[in-house]
This record gives sequence, structure tokens and C-alpha cells, in this order.
Amino acid sequence: MSGAVLVAVAAAIGNLLQGWDNATIAGSILYIKREFLLESQPTVEGLIVAMSLIGATVVTTCSGALSDLLGRRPMLIISSLLYFVSSLVMLWSPNVYILLFARLLDGLGIGLAVTLVPLYISETAPPEIRGLLNTLPQFTGSAGMFLSYCMVFGMSLTKAPSWRLMLGVLSIPSVVYFALTLFFLPESPRWLVSKGRMLEAKKVLQRLRGREDVSGEMALLVEGLGVGGDTAIEEYIIAPVNELGDEEDPYREKDQIKLYGPEQGQSWVARPAPGQSSIGLVSRKGSVANQSGLVDPLVTLFGSVHEKHTETGSMRSTLFPHFGSMFSVGGNQPRNEDWDEESLAREGDDYVSDAAVGDSDDNLQSPLISRQTTSLDKDIPPTAHSNLSSTRQGSLLHGNAGEPTGSTRIGSGWQLAWKWTEREDPNGNKEGGFKRIYLHQEGGPGLRGSVVSLPGGDIPNEGETVQAAALVSQPALYNKDVMRQQPVGPAMIHPSETTAKGPNWSDLSEPGVKHALFVGVGLQILQQFSGINGVLYYTPQILEQAGVGYLLSNLGLGSTSSSFLISAVTTLLMLPCIAVAMRLMDISGRRTLLLSTIPVLIASLIILVLGSFVDLGSTANASISTISVIVYFCFFVMGFGPIPNILCAEIFPTRVRGLCIAICALTFWICDIIVTYTLPVMLNSVGLSGVFGIYAFVCFIAWVFVFLKVPETKGMPLEVIIEFFSVGAKQVEDAKVQLT
Repeated sequence: MSGAVLVAVAAAIGNLLQGWDNATIAGSILYIKREFLLESQPTVEGLIVAMSLIGATVVTTCSGALSDLLGRRPMLIISSLLYFVSSLVMLWSPNVYILLFARLLDGLGIGLAVTLVPLYISETAPPEIRGLLNTLPQFTGSAGMFLSYCMVFGMSLTKAPSWRLMLGVLSIPSVVYFALTLFFLPESPRWLVSKGRMLEAKKVLQRLRGREDVSGEMALLVEGLGVGGDTAIEEYIIAPVNELGDEEDPYREKDQIKLYGPEQGQSWVARPAPGQSSIGLVSRKGSVANQSGLVDPLVTLFGSVHEKHTETGSMRSTLFPHFGSMFSVGGNQPRNEDWDEESLAREGDDYVSDAAVGDSDDNLQSPLISRQTTSLDKDIPPTAHSNLSSTRQGSLLHGNAGEPTGSTRIGSGWQLAWKWTEREDPNGNKEGGFKRIYLHQEGGPGLRGSVVSLPGGDIPNEGETVQAAALVSQPALYNKDVMRQQPVGPAMIHPSETTAKGPNWSDLSEPGVKHALFVGVGLQILQQFSGINGVLYYTPQILEQAGVGYLLSNLGLGSTSSSFLISAVTTLLMLPCIAVAMRLMDISGRRTLLLSTIPVLIASLIILVLGSFVDLGSTANASISTISVIVYFCFFVMGFGPIPNILCAEIFPTRVRGLCIAICALTFWICDIIVTYTLPVMLNSVGLSGVFGIYAFVCFIAWVFVFLKVPETKGMPLEVIIEFFSVGAKQVEDAKVQLT
């Protein structure tokens, strides 16, 4: 995964520039006030700081739509250019008005980076390490703050510190970021798939994953194009083909899905099983138990998945075989006849494989689903509604010529499959359609057969079966408009047609999208009103009021230089804390980290409040205040700092992801402006203790919100997360209907 890691590191440089800018303006504002005589004009002082937030808010209103239209990479390139131009203008700034304009340009660059970098990393990272990689922006942002505070501290020791030079140095890392975005970063493969540019998406995935066969993930990305839809939770039993004889199998052949193992002759079958999966049971019981409206059923639904990975986290699956599964090999690659004799027998001489056609965006490069004859095929013309065709027992995906058989493992024990279903009307006409299935291994009580461990993809012994829960719904390429035309064959469309008209505001009314927006917007509001950005922007002044000058007076440092030094040390201490969070993000999970770190924030803020009322002497009070602020910062960056942006980049469908993230980011910046602009007034009116008391109360509300409403998404593919939100949201609506 080195390709994905390097790309994430390069993209996160944008947040390094944001952290650099935040710390630089926090230090340089002290000197800007002196030059422009702003000591008696706190409004102008606050405006200089907040102007970048205003710029970020303005650009956020259109960043989502523009990134959906132009792509993620071009917007990151524009962000790097805005950083560079604004730093040069700040270096020049002859008066306060030019400085305000430069800060506005700087805010435009910050807004694009903060909004799109988490989105970009989520769309390029594998699910097993997505949390780790999406914590990189927090790490690089804190690293930028540390470097900037060191620079500001060094300049503060000179006879005539230049705030223009402090702000202008930003141009150097901006050039590096521009070069990386222009020459190194690829476009998001999910965005490319949404535009039907399949060959480009495949090449990007091959680079990111470090392997040639990415057919499974390509199919998964296509399935992520849908918004809404009816999703059901079903139970399946997976076992070797020879273990499901006719005398044991009460289900018809067409209800089965054939899965192909990694070795010649190894085939498995997934069949519907009576009863209800543990995920379904937990979901149903959760919705009944929580009709009071307290703990969200969605939280219970997600938790039922992660309970099965308590020992290993979500880094790998230990129950499912390493299926080569629904993938066949296209082009001139010889296919092993023992793997798929039925499919081989069905293909007629008059059929020309789509894979034989040259790679082009018009025909999906090579089809995602290979053709196999059904009872409808005698009536299907050569030019069906898409290059997707059906099989009664499942669908096989193509790789290009010469590639090995791929795997359908899509993260956290999930497998992707399709099933073709048919039915006859009273006139004897047959109708059929695809069902998309996300299969997930299950264990514990109720397992049919024995729980098996499959390290390295070993095939289970004879007689062993695996129980699986399944999310069953319509494929993303299913089209109701085409279905109304009564086509012969599956009503499928080209992936680019799903987003050809761009995001639709009506998609936001889908229950799953509305539910996700509630979680995302709620987290952004609570994060900002916990006060972190306001504290960061004014850290030197807050620490100066806390008495840090007294602590360092014997070193010969003035109060201003002392506050810069303490700020540098504080941000340095954040880095190992973020490193710990990066390690835990995909093991303990997002929800667990939030529930564990927010109480520490509350405790540190309460200690700050109490310390201001109890006089323990200048040295003791200053020490308590400084330690409490450092603890607050360190635990914030472990949880409440990165996780809201990580979750917002995970919980929305591809088709509206840019739009929804723009809404969340707009909420972020509006709240940021309010907190930052009002902090000087609050410090003058209620004092430092009052400010921290308010922040402690907000943190308590945030903990309650996380406990009741925020689900755990670690290790799950983005497309599966979306399906769970759809299921959970509809359960909530059904519960409300029952209550009325």
C-alpha cells in the first residue's frame, strides 16, 4: 500500500500549510497591532484573524460542486496556488487593507485544502488503513504549527521582528505543495469512475494498491455511485459446492451464488438461509429497544459488525476464504475449465466477448461483469442497455488479458457479489434483474457448521461452512427509467450516466443521506464550539494571561517570546499523541477514541476553571494553567480534532459526497468564524475561566451526542457504510411510523 500512503502524505501537505498559517498569524498579530495601532481596535484585530475564515467559508459554498465537476486534483492545485499568491501579498502588505485582502486569498486556499484533502484521502485509501491515513492531515497540521512557532520564536528574539517576513515564509512550502499536486498526485479513482473514465481509474488503483488486478475494487467503486434504494439484511450460508447436494439444499439453483476459490477446482456456493442473521437480529432488536429515541439504532447496527473483529480489529478477515470468487479472466488469458464449466458451456460461437473490444471509455474499458447466458439471452439483442449481462448463479468479473484471478474481498470481512433473479408473469414471460449483495462473515452462537480460521486464504476442510450476513439491494447501475421501457434483459446504464447531470439536491432527501448529514453537521458544530480553533489562534495571548512569562522570566525571555516558546512545545507534544491516534484509529475505532478522549478534555477545562479561583501562588497557578492547556490540546488532536473530518469523508455516497462535505465544511467555517471572532470579547467579559467553563459544557454535550448518534466505521468500505446508513435511517423512520 506504499502508493496510497505516499499519495496521502503528499495531499496532507495542504493541512501543513493551514497549521503553519494558523500559528504564524497567532504570533504575528502581536506585531501587526503595534504597527497599525490596533490596541484600541479589537474589532479590526479580530477581522485580520477571521478574514481567512471568511475566505474559507466563501469558497466552501462552491468547493463541493466544483470538485464534483472538475475533479479533486485540480481543486488541490488551485489551493496550492492560492497559498503561494497570498503569502507573497502578505509579504508586501503596505497597509491593513492589503493585508486583509491577502488574508482573504489565504482563506480561499485553506478552505479548499481543509475541505478536499480528507475527501481525497478517503477516496484513495484502502479501508484497512483509511483511518490512519486520514489522520495524517491532523499530524501535518500540528507539524506545521510547530515549525511556524519555532520560526516566530526565533524572530521574536531579534531587535525588530518583521511580521511580513513571518507571513511571507509560507510561500516556500507552498511551492513544494504545488509541485506535488501538479506532478505527483493522481485523480481520485472514485471520481474517475463516476465520470465513466474506467481505464484511468484502473491505472490509478493499480498505482495506489501496487498490484495489477484491481477488478474487485473497480466493481465496488461502480456500486458506490447509487444514492438511496431499498436495502434488506439477509442471511447466507457459504460452503464448498460438493457439500450442498440436492438432497441437502431446499433452495433452487438460481438462488445460489457461486464463489470461486484461489485454487483449481475449488468452488464455493453462497445460498440464502432461513432465519435471520445476527446483524439483522441486532438491527431489529436495536430499533425496537430504542424507540424512545435515545441510542440511535444505526449505532447498534454498526456495532454488531465490529463485535466480530474484537481481536484483530478490522485489518483482515479470518473467516472468509480468499475467494477469487466472482472474477473471471478476460481477453486471451486461458480460463481454467474446471472452475466454471457451466459458464463455458453456455457461451455460444455467435457471442463476441466485450473484453475483445479495445479499451475505451465508451465500452467501460473491459466490462465489469462478464457475459453468461440466461434464459433471456435468446431475446437479448447484441446491443443491450449496457455491457453488463447476467448469470442465473451470479456474475463473473473480468480482468484484463494476462492478469491473475482477482479477489472480491473489499475490507473488514466483506465480499461483493451479484445475483440474477428471474420470475414468470401469468403469460409465461420471464422477467429478471440483478441484486447486489455485500456478504459479511459471522461467528458466535447460531453459526451453521464450524467457525474456521483461514490465515493466508486457506480453504476450509470438507464439511465446514461459514455463516454470512448480507446487505441486498439494487445495483447502482440499475435504472428505473430504462426499466419502464420494458427492455429485454437487465436495465443497466453506463456509470457516467449516474452522475452526468451532477449531484441532485433531491438526493439529500434520501433517509440515509439525511441521517449522515445530521451526524456530520452535528460533529462539526460541537467540535468548533468546544473552542479548539479559538484557543489555537490566540494561544500566545491566552498563555500570557495564564502567567507563562513568570515561569520563564529567569531565562531572560520576555512574556511574548515565552508564550511563543510554550506554544512551540505544546504543538511538539501533540505530534506523538496524534501518532498514537493514527495507530488506534483503525484498531480501537473512531467512536471509541471520541468517547475516551472527550472526558479528558472536560477534566482539563474544569481544572483550568478551578485553578483561576484558587490562589496557590503565581508559580503553581501558572504551572496548572499551562499543563491543563497542553493536556487539552494533546487529547483534542487524538480524537475530536481529526475524527469529525474523517467521518464526514466516509458516510456520504459518491454521487453527493462533494456536496455533502461542502455542507459540513460550511458549517465548520461558520462556527469557526463565530468562535474566533467572539473570543477576544469573551475574554474581556467573562475572563479566561468563563471561556473554558463554556467549552467544558459543550464538550459534555459532544460526548452525549457521540454516545447516542455516532456509529463506528473503522475498516468498512465506503460503499458498505453508505448502505448501513440507508438501512439504519429507514429503521428509524419505520419506528416513528409505528409510534404514531
